[in-house]
Amino acid sequence: MFRKMRRFAQQLSSSECKEILDLEGRGVLALLGDDSYPYALPLNYVHANGAIYFHSAVEGHKIDAIANHEKASFCVYRQGEQEEGDWWYHVYSVITFGRMHHVEDEDEALEALHLLGQKYFPPTEDVDADIARNRARVAVLKLEIEHMSGKHVREQ
Repeated sequence: MFRKMRRFAQQLSSSECKEILDLEGRGVLALLGDDSYPYALPLNYVHANGAIYFHSAVEGHKIDAIANHEKASFCVYRQGEQEEGDWWYHVYSVITFGRMHHVEDEDEALEALHLLGQKYFPPTEDVDADIARNRARVAVLKLEIEHMSGKHVREQ
């Protein structure tokens, strides 16, 4: 169902892909939006339990798009690194494909919010207070990963 990478020599291993997902802070979520236009938006995320979690407002374009079409793609990439004396960059990217849905289980939602908070807004006490204060206005979304591939490109 999913295409194999054409330039397989540049393909990252599954563990390298997971490492990038764990370490990076932002990615771009691609959905099918209004009138079947692609809708891509940058988001904070956390990779946990073999899935990718996001927090969101409870209404809006993203929520409507997911309700209309659950398939999504999420891309994360490192900013790139230069070798000393070279002008080109080494860029590493990961693309995931899967199905998006609201997390209905409250324990799972709270765990995801806590992980998101720890990743972006430590210390823990502040995270817990923020979750308690804002939980009613926050949707927790989950991308169940069906396919993942990563690539290392030396730009020239």
